[in-house]
Amino acid sequence: MSEAIKTYDGWYAFHDFRKIDWKKWKSLNPSERQQIIEELQNTLQKFSAVENDRKGSLGQYAVLGNKADLLFIHLRPTIDELNEVKFQFDKTGFADVTSTPYSYISVVELSAYTIPPGVDPYSDPAFRERLEPILPKTQYACFYPMNKRRSGEDNWYMLSVEERQRMMRSHGLIGRSYAGKVRQIITGSVGFDDWEWGVSLFSDDPLNFKKLVYEMRFDEVSARFGEFGPFYVGSRLTSEGLISLLTDNIK
Repeated sequence: MSEAIKTYDGWYAFHDFRKIDWKKWKSLNPSERQQIIEELQNTLQKFSAVENDRKGSLGQYAVLGNKADLLFIHLRPTIDELNEVKFQFDKTGFADVTSTPYSYISVVELSAYTIPPGVDPYSDPAFRERLEPILPKTQYACFYPMNKRRSGEDNWYMLSVEERQRMMRSHGLIGRSYAGKVRQIITGSVGFDDWEWGVSLFSDDPLNFKKLVYEMRFDEVSARFGEFGPFYVGSRLTSEGLISLLTDNIK
């Protein structure tokens, strides 16, 4: 039996994708829409306020394409707090004019592949910040789920720890070459959702997502063992940007 690698877990993550029912939204009278917008603003302000005390984080994005319209990324210390966030949002009037085409539950994860010997990530400030990250305020975000393949000779979970460490070291070098261009947050979802990991990328240039993922496809870890789910790309929304999205050219 191959040996499981130790993981270090931080804040829990909830990727909440929303699709707006524009017909329903437009059918509301202006005062109803204004009331819903004000309620939404107050709710999201409450969600984002946790960043001040480093008790979580919020990111909100306008999603490109037709898979969804909005993405809200929530980070919280406990999974119960994420559940409370979900129900608070679902009780808003805005939730009544949206559907949820996709969502993802996971937890920020660092594996022992990336931790130097003798370092305790929970007590080391730099690693602790990676386990409890404030979401980057970059202009763009990309999210996708992924698995490690379990098929015939290409079964990641039957490899020795030494083989996996060697390949992950090479894989990590590619990611580090994009330092300053792309911020990456890996979340583990084994036992939480349908895939094994969620990958969230953040950058001010969306082409960096394409370049990074493409380059990694040629690495052995991805070429032999990577299985990827749907990709979602979004543009960061400020509070003002979200209001404009909901009100511009709406009569």
